[in-house]
Amino acid sequence: MNKQDFAFTKFASNLFYKEQNAHLVDMADLQSGQRVVDLACGTGGVTRLIAEHLKGARKSVVIGIDHSSTALKQAMEDLKDVKESALEFIHSGVERVSDTVTDSVDAVFFCNAIHYINDKESLLSDISKTLKPGGKLVFNTSFYDGAHPPETMVFARKWMMRASRILRSDYGLKPHKSDKVQSRRQLTPIEYTELLERSGFRITKQEIAKVQVTLQGWQDISSFEDFILGVMPGVPLEKASSALKKAVAQVFEEMGVRSVPRNWLDIVATKA
Repeated sequence: MNKQDFAFTKFASNLFYKEQNAHLVDMADLQSGQRVVDLACGTGGVTRLIAEHLKGARKSVVIGIDHSSTALKQAMEDLKDVKESALEFIHSGVERVSDTVTDSVDAVFFCNAIHYINDKESLLSDISKTLKPGGKLVFNTSFYDGAHPPETMVFARKWMMRASRILRSDYGLKPHKSDKVQSRRQLTPIEYTELLERSGFRITKQEIAKVQVTLQGWQDISSFEDFILGVMPGVPLEKASSALKKAVAQVFEEMGVRSVPRNWLDIVATKA
């Protein structure tokens, strides 16, 4: 297996995930003719949603930025049918968007990725430089302190315990708890509010959505490198993924459930 086998693509194809991102784009109240950046755009799922909201004005521009040239190539192929808005794709990291996008924009989207950023304050300061006065920062995350509804804690414990047992019995391995990826160091909604205010933003909309994640969704997230590294650090990806998938299927059957909820934090903030 190669790195591409552990990309976010499988999870991103789930209907509940697409619907959650579509709701976030709705929250932004975009207007035709605006210039919008889609940070960490990946293969362009959210880019398409943004472009659809900007229909009717040839001056609309959507700029997709991602560090993966493979993902950008796929995005350009998948979105070649988009005609009404101008699309630009830039191969770059997200931390210095003001260097990459020199003309100011009306909105910056950063979907399902802010939890990976170590120095969030520097990132927000840089995004602010890119935005016009009154411009919007729009982001969501399901990796924050509060993402697990209280009623799901039994499921989470059973899953991780079962996966650890399978990992030991099938492969003779165990996670290295000292190795912790950035996405596992999570902020609360209040901490996000404080961070945004320190960075010169004012939250205009904030929602917490309880999303029902199917077994397929949990198995797909178990194929994602960053999730695997978060819950089973130090374990080879293929073996950890196999243990997680096998365990979650067993726990779903044992608990007799068809889905397990997870909370998404959605925020629209305006540059002061």
